[in-house]
Amino acid sequence: QVQLVESGGGLVQAGGSLRLSCAASGRTFSTDAMGWFRQAPGKKREFVATISSSGNTRNYVDSVKGRFTISRDNAKNSVYLQMNSLKPEDTAVYYCAAWLNSLGSYTYWGQGTQVTVSS
Repeated sequence: QVQLVESGGGLVQAGGSLRLSCAASGRTFSTDAMGWFRQAPGKKREFVATISSSGNTRNYVDSVKGRFTISRDNAKNSVYLQMNSLKPEDTAVYYCAAWLNSLGSYTYWGQGTQVTVSS
């Protein structure tokens, strides 16, 4: 059974930092793209960042560019999201995702981790 388990969320003041981790099990994702998404209360889930299988290609939503960094460790079957200079509008449940399929959507999802940024 494939599982993606996020960790590292929490409550932080504006301007602070958090590092999210996502550990995968049940399948190796070393040849697949992985990504992070988030969903704020009352809003649709939105794309945050994605990273290619090699880690050489990374893309971000404009609102986090320069503040967030996605990385991965294929030996640990894990993906990370370093979040700096956090803003209250970054408050959301953050989800990791893996295996970008032929339809352009991710196949596997984690259960999410809450990030709350206080002003």
